[in-house]
Amino acid sequence: MEDSSQKYSCRTAKETLEWINAIVTFIKPYAFLTNAHVTNFFTHKLWQSIDPDWLQCLRNEPVQNLLLIPCGIIQEHWPASLKEFVLDLKSLAFPREQAHLNKLFPGVNVVSLNTVLAQGMNFKKKHEVEVLSAVVSSIANSLGAQTIVDVGAGQGYLAQVLSFQYQHSVVAIDACSHHGTVMEKRAERIKKHYAAQMRKHYPGTGIPNVPKTITSRVMSIDMLKALTSMSPHIDNVKRPELIGQVADHKTSLILAGLHACGDLSVTMLKTFIECKDVKAVVSIGCCYNLLSEGSLDIAGSQYGYPMSCGVKSAGISLGKSSRDLACQSAERWRSLKQDAGLHNFELHAFRAAFQMVLCKYYPEIITSSPSIGRQGKVLRCQQQRRILQSSINCKESKHSSMPETISHMQELCLRHMSESKTGDYSGSALHSHEFSCNGCTKCNETAAANKFLLFEKFTQSGLSCLGLKSLQETHCHEIWKEAEPFAELIGPYWSLRAALGPLLETLLLLDRLLFLQEQGSSLEAIMVPIFDPALSPRNVAIIAKRI
Repeated sequence: MEDSSQKYSCRTAKETLEWINAIVTFIKPYAFLTNAHVTNFFTHKLWQSIDPDWLQCLRNEPVQNLLLIPCGIIQEHWPASLKEFVLDLKSLAFPREQAHLNKLFPGVNVVSLNTVLAQGMNFKKKHEVEVLSAVVSSIANSLGAQTIVDVGAGQGYLAQVLSFQYQHSVVAIDACSHHGTVMEKRAERIKKHYAAQMRKHYPGTGIPNVPKTITSRVMSIDMLKALTSMSPHIDNVKRPELIGQVADHKTSLILAGLHACGDLSVTMLKTFIECKDVKAVVSIGCCYNLLSEGSLDIAGSQYGYPMSCGVKSAGISLGKSSRDLACQSAERWRSLKQDAGLHNFELHAFRAAFQMVLCKYYPEIITSSPSIGRQGKVLRCQQQRRILQSSINCKESKHSSMPETISHMQELCLRHMSESKTGDYSGSALHSHEFSCNGCTKCNETAAANKFLLFEKFTQSGLSCLGLKSLQETHCHEIWKEAEPFAELIGPYWSLRAALGPLLETLLLLDRLLFLQEQGSSLEAIMVPIFDPALSPRNVAIIAKRI
């Protein structure tokens, strides 16, 4: 599946390899961006690696324009080299607009889930399950496959829709025993509903299909291959030792995985190649940071990346930072509002400044790659509540002419005016101040003080999570004073780096597609964006079937 305006194609192995080589050629000079970690922004002075003209331009750019860079959207006043960089990235990345599924899959019919099947799903998961179940069912019907195996089934949402709504024989596999228990209890509740409906409308028709549940801690190729020797009518198995305990009956399978994590998506593709009874595979990957990566000079296919001979020959390794970056979502960045974007950049600045704290005052902890959890999320929620409360307070005040929604700077200006000796904070005075204040001294000072307080809270919370003693306020202030002059550069830097994310994901996906295409003419393989990318950033399915 390619956009008609796309410069590159992946219809054949040759075309896919040409696309891969173009990505490799483009990306090599930007290793300083793909291999960087933003936590080292201040400690390693990462902004110094960026073209000074780009940085000077972007540091004055509105936040909304920075957030559009990963989507390939440029501004006319930018330097020519910056515009070329962003547009080249866009032309090399696989397009993510949701495909017209009815043109690709005969008889596909995406229907909305009823409330019983959709119970417990958020809007994103419901969208994914509705679409993927329709696609997998269409493929199963076209191939006459007897059983669908839901790999990495989680709580069984996909498996249960395929079983109850589409009436397929389904085996659901997950490594987590708790998921298996939840899956079975959920299936029983759904079964009762469907059984009652069948008794009411179709007396004597029996009981509805229920997915077979398998819990296996090791998702290996051998384990998946063993399923092809099992009867599709096996009872639920809670802790199977599949190898060596299989029945004689053979069945044809389809492997399906909704965001099968890390190497699991790769394992599905390899199983499809090695086991002739697997007639098709539908794989939507995620968590590229968890992929195993092998040395390019080591033979064999035990690693999650690289898979194809073509990528191994191209000689590009990625590393964890690059694979982390491949998980970025351009569409999610694009959908952020200005305040959310600003908060994101602030939190990256806080984390990078916190790294300075560790390097200077706790150097022994740096070697252990410290993780401080979700401090940023907590702070962001606190900030959003504070701004919301300020807006509510303002609306409840006697100054009814004030706008309902105020920016963070307007909030500071209002506070500044309310503290003034004149007491003149009528609607007209506020309006005048809003448009004359381009960051007045008082407001800038207040904003700077607020940022320092937030950084101090971030620091003390992070140290607590690491089991370290608190830092003196003077030391914390010293660090922030050193970092603050460069904090405004973290937004442009992060946006440029995030723009490489879709390209890195494209490389990982094309590697998997090429691996399938290298197997010869006995199968066909395609890449299709099957979900709405704004709802589901990992929306590309790799679909292969035997012909």
